[in-house]
Amino acid sequence: MTLHRLHRVVALLNPPQSPFELACAAEVFGGAPQDVPARYSFRICAERPGPLRTTVGFAMLVDAGLEALREADTVVVPGWQPPGAPVPPTVTEALRAAHRRGARIVAICTGAFVLAQAGLLDGRRATTHWRSTAQLAAAFPEVQVDPDVLFVDHGDVATSAGTGAGIDLCLHLVRSDHGAAYAAQIARNMVLPPHREGSQLQYAAQPPAPARADESLAPLLEWATSRLDAHLTLDRLAERAGLSSRTLARRFTDQLGISPGQWLLGRRLDAARVLLEQTDLPVETIATRVGLASAVNLRRRFRSHLGTTPSAYRRTFSET
Repeated sequence: MTLHRLHRVVALLNPPQSPFELACAAEVFGGAPQDVPARYSFRICAERPGPLRTTVGFAMLVDAGLEALREADTVVVPGWQPPGAPVPPTVTEALRAAHRRGARIVAICTGAFVLAQAGLLDGRRATTHWRSTAQLAAAFPEVQVDPDVLFVDHGDVATSAGTGAGIDLCLHLVRSDHGAAYAAQIARNMVLPPHREGSQLQYAAQPPAPARADESLAPLLEWATSRLDAHLTLDRLAERAGLSSRTLARRFTDQLGISPGQWLLGRRLDAARVLLEQTDLPVETIATRVGLASAVNLRRRFRSHLGTTPSAYRRTFSET
């Protein structure tokens, strides 16, 4: 029987550490299911070993310093609070050194800011929690921030969206390392699907109203939102507003940053999400109620804008 050397995974922590983001990596890499040979070893380290404060009030004991990264095959940065906070040069250099010698560097959630500060994401696609994607893009314009995906894997460097998407990324890495069957065993042990559909856009909060609408558009937007099932063309909206179609389109662009058609589609998708979550209405009925005409059109729009299907979304978020 051939003995395989365990793949060494080291999580780099920083106070205050999120226990959940650490647990995403620890649960996937740190414990093998019963009757399944372990393929990974897992340990934690920090710039300063000793008691380390967490985001939920208790402290955890870290027994290793940055020297642990010298032996790692995979380094995981399980979040960094607050996002964008300066990273000590000793940490960024330790990450760069690990990357240079061939270690895989993985960020969960806001850990992407650490990889960006280390220069490991320059010229590459990356993601982070949907609340922080704009901040990451503004702070690091050389990084191609993708707000839609659950994770991005370049082989040597990988990033995930917020919290739970860290599990998706870790299971993906296990699939890459040891195949789908082994990853499925780990997922089954965690009572999780081995692969989630969709993008993180389906989890983003739905704004109650357009944040940049001023009083000149607000009555029209309220009127249109209450009539999503109607045939709302640009000409009809303009007539309601007492404006020319061209002037209305310009005001949408100036005040909302999008066209009337884009705004209307967004409201219809938001309304469809609510109906999928709170009712058991057929998809065809929901499509008609929100003005998307047919189930085929609703599915196409859902796939294009949310990266999933209405049925999959309902299974995830249904309240009925």
